[in-house]
Amino acid sequence: MVKYAKNELYSITDFTKQIGSVVGSIKEQTLEKIGILKNNKLEAVVISTDEYERLKEIEEQVALAEHSGIYQAVEVRKDTPLSEYVSMEEMAKKFDIDMDKVS
Repeated sequence: MVKYAKNELYSITDFTKQIGSVVGSIKEQTLEKIGILKNNKLEAVVISTDEYERLKEIEEQVALAEHSGIYQAVEVRKDTPLSEYVSMEEMAKKFDIDMDKVS
């Protein structure tokens, strides 16, 4: 869980009253993030555009790595001879799964 300093948490009322200065603090990097509270519960986080873009880039790289890994696994498996395939029934038996009870 992300930790917030006391000066990084604003009630939604205080945030709306001070939005200009708060956004300015984030833009100037005097604050990394702002947590907005509603009824003392964290509802939203405000971060800089640069930070948001950095996080989106990381997210895209992770997704690409996952897709690449799946593609590589498929490529390896498509060269597997049919004689090496294991049926679902064989796998169920190996792991002691009663296929009649599986819905």
